[in-house]
Amino acid sequence: MNKNKNKMLPDEPILTISVAAKLLDISIPTLRVYESEGLIIPYKKKSGQRLYSQRDIQRIQDIRKTIKQYKVSINGIKFLYSLIPCWEYKKCSDEERQACPAYYDYTKPCWAYEEKSDTCKNADCRTCPIYTELSNYDSVKELIRRIKELPILT
Repeated sequence: MNKNKNKMLPDEPILTISVAAKLLDISIPTLRVYESEGLIIPYKKKSGQRLYSQRDIQRIQDIRKTIKQYKVSINGIKFLYSLIPCWEYKKCSDEERQACPAYYDYTKPCWAYEEKSDTCKNADCRTCPIYTELSNYDSVKELIRRIKELPILT
């Protein structure tokens, strides 16, 4: 028997909201708040049922750690995420930046905007490196440490 057959892939959304809440030891309404505030993007089936992956669980654990250990509020986390220069990672042109709400606004992360620039219009934010790789306090802090290396500042 193949041992990997029963292994859950990190990005495979198979956990229901109730299972995710139980694993995280938080309430379902708390998960819904994180979603409505733009901190997480659960996978949604056509029926509207939310599903979570192992990576989603890790992201939520990172959010919880940031709230509890570093005493950062949900609005503070949204502000931190809004500072990520997604336009640099995506290599957006000046014209694309001008049309992008994330370039000007500091109230929420780029993936939380309903209206997207042409660069992101058809993108799946759940799989975007800005969402997947820069999801915790340490990765955002590392980005800030490296900010001088970004081409826009040289």
